[in-house]
Amino acid sequence: MTGRSVDDRPPIDVGRMLDAGRWGAYQQLLVFLTALTIIFDGIDNQLLGIAIPSIMRDWGVARSAFAPIVSLGFLGMMIGGAIAGAAGDRFGRRGALLGSMVLFGAATLAVGVVATPGQLGVLRLVAGIGLGGAMPNAASLAAEYVPLRQRPLSVTLTIVCVPLGGTLAGLIGLRLLPVLGWRTLFVVGGVVPIVAALLLWRVMPESPRFLARHPQRWDELRRLLRRMGHDADPTARFSAPTDAAATGARFTKLFDAEYRRDTIALWAALFSCLLAVYLGFSWLPSILTSAGLGPSVANTGITVFNLGGVVGAISGGILIKRFGSRPTMLAMAAGAVAGAAVLSGLPMDAGSVGSVIAMLAITGGLINAVQTTMYALAANVYPTEIRATGVGTGVAFGRFGAIISGYAGPWALEYRGSASFFAMMAAAMVSAFVALAAISRHVPRPRAD
Repeated sequence: MTGRSVDDRPPIDVGRMLDAGRWGAYQQLLVFLTALTIIFDGIDNQLLGIAIPSIMRDWGVARSAFAPIVSLGFLGMMIGGAIAGAAGDRFGRRGALLGSMVLFGAATLAVGVVATPGQLGVLRLVAGIGLGGAMPNAASLAAEYVPLRQRPLSVTLTIVCVPLGGTLAGLIGLRLLPVLGWRTLFVVGGVVPIVAALLLWRVMPESPRFLARHPQRWDELRRLLRRMGHDADPTARFSAPTDAAATGARFTKLFDAEYRRDTIALWAALFSCLLAVYLGFSWLPSILTSAGLGPSVANTGITVFNLGGVVGAISGGILIKRFGSRPTMLAMAAGAVAGAAVLSGLPMDAGSVGSVIAMLAITGGLINAVQTTMYALAANVYPTEIRATGVGTGVAFGRFGAIISGYAGPWALEYRGSASFFAMMAAAMVSAFVALAAISRHVPRPRAD
C-alpha cells in the first residue's frame, strides 16, 4: 500500500497558514469586534478626567485631592495589564478580554453612587484593573486573527480605539454632563460595556493560534479556520509552539538574551509615552477650565486631543505598513516633542483659544499615534506563545508613567502653569524617542514584490 494514512500527514502550522493567508471579510469583522471592545475601554478610561471639574464643585474639594484617585486608576491598569496578559496567554485571549470589560464596566457603574473621594479611589483602582487587562489581549487577538502583512495595521486600528473612545467620551460629556450630571455619565459608561461583553461572548472566537496549542479545542479551531477560508478537514492535526506555553509563557522569557534589549527599551518607551498621554487625558480639562475658558472649551480640548490621536494613529499604521515602524515612529515622536514645546509657549486665554485647540489636535494626534502603534511594535517583538505576556507586562510597566502623571500634572500646573505642564510632556516624548531608537525588532519595511 502506497501513500500515507491520515495520521501520518504532517500537522498544519496554523501560524504559517494565517500569516500567508488572505485578508478576508470575516477576519476584518473579527478585528472590528476586537476594536469595539477598546472603544468602551477608551470611553471609561476618559470619564474621570471629564468629570473632575464637576465633582470638585459638587464635593467642594481641590484639584489636588484627585491626584491619588487618578493614580490609583493607573495602578489598577498596571496590575490588570500584567495579570490579564499572562491569563490571556495561559487561558485564552477572549475570556481575559471580555472578563476585563465586565470588571471595568461594573466598577464604572458603581461610581454613580459614590459619596466620598475614598470610595471613588477604590472603584477607580478596580476599574483600572479591567481597563489595563483589556488592551494586551485585544492587541494579541487583533494580531493573531490576521495575516502577517496586515498585523501592524490591524493592531493599530484596534488600539486607536482608545483615543476614539476618549473622543466619544468628550462628546458624550459635552451633551450629558450639563443636563444629567456626572453620576449619570458613569452609569451609562458602566452599563454599556457589560451588555456588550455578554453579546460579544457569543460571536467572538478565540485566537486560532491559541487554539492550536490545545488539542481538546481543535474541533473549534477547524470550524474557525473554515470560516476564515482555509482548508481544515475533520482529521486535520495542528502544530504550535509548546515550550513557552508548557511553562505558562514565563515572564522570565522576556529577558532571554534574544529579547532582553528590546524588552527594556520597549518598557522605557511605554513608560515615557504613557506619562505624556495621561498628562493630557487626566489634566487637560482642568487646565482649560481653571484658565477661565469654560466647560465647553475644556471638553472641546480633550476631544480634539483624542480625535487627533485617531487620525494620527491610523495614519501611523498605514505608514508603518509601507515604510516600517522605525522611521515612522521616530518621526511621530519628534513631531510630538515639537508640538508640546509650542503649547508650552502659548498663553491659555480667550485670545488664543483657536491656536491652543489646533495645537492640542496636532500634538495629541502625534502622541497618541506613537502610543497606539507601540502595541503593533510590541506584537512584532514577541512570538505568539508569549505575546500577550510581553505586551501586557510592557504596558503594565508603562503604567508607572501614568501613575506619576497623576501627581506630576498638578505639580507642574502649580509650578509655572501650562508652560511647565507642556514642557514636561515634551520631555517625556524626548525620552520615548530615545527608547524607540534603541529597539532592534522594529516592524520591517515590506519587501518589494
